[in-house]
Amino acid sequence: MSRGDTPMAAPTGTAPAALSSPLIAADVGGTHARLALVDASRGASQVELHGYRRYSCADYPGLAAILSDFIAEQGLETRPEAAIAIAGLLVGDTLVHANLPWSVSVSGTAADANLAGLRLINDFEAMAWAVPSINLRQARRICGPEIAVQPGPAMMIGPGTGFGAALRVPGDPPVVVATEAGHAALSVRDPRELQVLSVLMKRWSHVGNERVLSGPGLVNTYEALCEIEGIDPRLDTPARITHAAQTGDDPIAAEALSMFCSILASVAGDLALTFGAKSVYLAGGIPAQIADFLLAGDFASRFVDKGVMSEVLARVPVYLVEHGQLGLLGAATWYLEQRRADAMA
Repeated sequence: MSRGDTPMAAPTGTAPAALSSPLIAADVGGTHARLALVDASRGASQVELHGYRRYSCADYPGLAAILSDFIAEQGLETRPEAAIAIAGLLVGDTLVHANLPWSVSVSGTAADANLAGLRLINDFEAMAWAVPSINLRQARRICGPEIAVQPGPAMMIGPGTGFGAALRVPGDPPVVVATEAGHAALSVRDPRELQVLSVLMKRWSHVGNERVLSGPGLVNTYEALCEIEGIDPRLDTPARITHAAQTGDDPIAAEALSMFCSILASVAGDLALTFGAKSVYLAGGIPAQIADFLLAGDFASRFVDKGVMSEVLARVPVYLVEHGQLGLLGAATWYLEQRRADAMA
């Protein structure tokens, strides 16, 4: 668990309905869960986060246990509500997911953690809600023009334990569309990528983007390249492969990470074209760890390589942003907007 109490703030744009209980914002991925208390007392001006904590999901038997630990640490005497950004898709009371270490029931989690209320939002949908709070001066521009971002749809994508993507369309209120782009069919371009795809198709009848563009996907690519070369894999985790690639200790690891970056660029370009995005933001657990590799490779050329649409994508800036507390800010902003809508209904 890590601690960091520096408040972060995000504009809400509208005054939220008054909170009668403490509000917890959380961002839960396959590896880590990040939690903080929400201060919405400034209404239309800012939402602030306090008491930020990060937990390792593998250390807990379920989401309720993490929430209970956080509530105890904060010394909350009133039953809190919770807005949780989480990887997966909510179907009825159950979260359908592929990357969390445990199952999640909304009613069961609320009861076990003694919550006054609980709402879930897709993790990248929450990240997209937080787009207005991104400080571009602190972000790294990967490609595209060095100008102010054009008004219009913004695409938030990112590989981590899985692959997430969501679109934010500005408005009052804004419209945020969650996607399952990680499960869309993987599209490759050059002969080497086709060889890797052929190997992966022996394992799965459907090879989605996530089979390559994720931590486990990086391992898949590395193992596939080893199979093509007829050698035994000596690296078995995303961290080891990334380290070996960045230090030059393993040429297959370097090729796997380069292929990862190239395919990520192509998929980012596809999504920007599909949704008419005017800006693209890369988040997730992996991009920040391989920033120099991304900038040194062919990301920019692969992103715009879309035939007659190349000129269109050349006008779209792509930024690398720190995942950090953006998911919590987005979950809190979304939750308060939901309360406002409920109060007006």
